[in-house]
Amino acid sequence: MKKIITTLAAGTLLPLALAACAPNQGSGVSTEGSTSMEKLIGSLGESFTNETGIAFTYNPTGSGSGIQAVKDGRTDIGLSSRSLKDEEKALGLKETLLAREAIAVVVNPNNPITDLSVEQIADIYTGNITNWSEIGGNNEEIVLIGREAGSGTRDGFESITQTEDQNKYRQELTSTGDVITAVSQNPAAIGYAAEASVNDSVHALSVDGVQPTEENTQNGTYVIQRPFVLVTKEGSALSENAQKFFDFATSENTYELILSSGAVPAHS
Repeated sequence: MKKIITTLAAGTLLPLALAACAPNQGSGVSTEGSTSMEKLIGSLGESFTNETGIAFTYNPTGSGSGIQAVKDGRTDIGLSSRSLKDEEKALGLKETLLAREAIAVVVNPNNPITDLSVEQIADIYTGNITNWSEIGGNNEEIVLIGREAGSGTRDGFESITQTEDQNKYRQELTSTGDVITAVSQNPAAIGYAAEASVNDSVHALSVDGVQPTEENTQNGTYVIQRPFVLVTKEGSALSENAQKFFDFATSENTYELILSSGAVPAHS
């Protein structure tokens, strides 16, 4: 995957924008990882730079790559939308929970289905249900859209639906945005994506009658959700500026900022 390092400003990814306008504060802060955390990290990075004048960069390569980048010493802080595995912790990596977010199960707006159970979702993704008509929908073969191996969104979805290594994906895409686009263009498609990234081009289903809202994520009634974590090295000090960002991101002062990005703060 070609890596493109981008800097965050005004909720969008503008190359080197903050780095260019920031006063000279020594080395900036580099982050890498989850594409699903783009909106959250965009808000935090912009606010941090505005407050401190320290340049901030975000490399959207996916959770697995962000974790590896911390291990290899190529970034200050990794961003993961899944918890660290035991073998990753054994390598000296540490996770700090920043927020939680619902993983929305999305279909095309022309699909009449509005609610599925976790069991039905599992049956769809493992190939036990292959046509929408089997669950009250149109007579169309279901097209399964998912994320690539190493994606935190995929890990969260498969863990909760208990479908690891069983999914019959038609397409495995490399970002949340790509999943939403693919589902929006195919009336027979189903996919999963970060709730904060869902727009009017797709429809987010309720799961077991529960909508993927902030309140339902916080109280745990919407069960398909995952953590957003900051990944660092155990026993290895961050640079001065990276520590400033870490402290800023995990402080209670960012509560409203995290909420406005569509996630539920860990300290709520």
